[in-house]
Amino acid sequence: MSRYLRFFFKCTVAYCLTLFFLPLANAQWPLNVITALAKDDPLYKGLLHFQKEIAERSNGQISVRIFYGSQLGSDEDILEQARAGANVAVVIDGGRLSFYAPPFGILAAPYLVKDRHQARALVTSSLFNTWEQQLRDAAHLQVLSFNWWQGERHVLAQKAVATPSDLQGVRLRTIGAPVFIETMRAMGATPTPMSWAEVYPALQQGVIDGGEAQHQGTYSSRLYEVVSHISKTGHIHLMTGIVVSTQWFDALPTPLRKLVRDVAVEAGDVASNLTAQRQAGFEKKMREHGTVITDIDRTPFIQATAAVYKKLGYEDLREQVANALSQPVIQREEGKHGIN
Repeated sequence: MSRYLRFFFKCTVAYCLTLFFLPLANAQWPLNVITALAKDDPLYKGLLHFQKEIAERSNGQISVRIFYGSQLGSDEDILEQARAGANVAVVIDGGRLSFYAPPFGILAAPYLVKDRHQARALVTSSLFNTWEQQLRDAAHLQVLSFNWWQGERHVLAQKAVATPSDLQGVRLRTIGAPVFIETMRAMGATPTPMSWAEVYPALQQGVIDGGEAQHQGTYSSRLYEVVSHISKTGHIHLMTGIVVSTQWFDALPTPLRKLVRDVAVEAGDVASNLTAQRQAGFEKKMREHGTVITDIDRTPFIQATAAVYKKLGYEDLREQVANALSQPVIQREEGKHGIN
């Protein structure tokens, strides 16, 4: 299928979905939010907060429907529908957005920030605002908020992993974006991109030898049933955000645009806080199942992945990030739902 036919098909799907959803809502501006994650994920709880607060504080002018578990298609498919103007939003990582606005890729670069507080400071900075504008200009996508911390990503395997040499020849599933692929390669593994829904059966059937994920994703998808070891490499702090069509967003009156973005930040903090609170519980439950979870010296992995920044052309951008994180004031302060 040619590039033009694919684009025509995606636009047609987006148009049909818009027609399908509009009659189902009495609100003037209905929005359908899609995530690949499960209902027990803290991120889903944050989306419920977003749904409730938007309905109440917009006096019903905006209604939000939530679809979990990739019910309406993959993240990439939904992203294309948003680009085509459909009234859909997707919870997505920076790696996938880097195809349209390259700076977003650095959000998934290895060991970029030391903790979730630094990660939040970055995605609420004036530097990040410039990346948002690049995304609008290049892809007609609007970021509502990007402070949805899903945890540190760790290596999942069928053996203990303490150094990059332990990953030689190991096929690890990762997200199909350059920064994820190059990070896995630098860590010694053979990166194997595939959709999240395929990971469990691929591990079960031996198509891949392992993966890399945050605890919540590992637990919710029951990957601890098909891997024996989790090595806490903490190579990426996974920050995700809600992205919508600029066509939908720009149609809102100015006060509602501000409301949607403010509530999205609140909801991201709700989800992030809950994720942080659940980390120990996830580990306890997975250990009870028999999974070996090991704290390791991360130094060899930090050293091995340092070259990723040069390979992807992120050296100057990394310096900009360091400067942004050194600033004492950020644009969106944490409010009553802030992480602590």
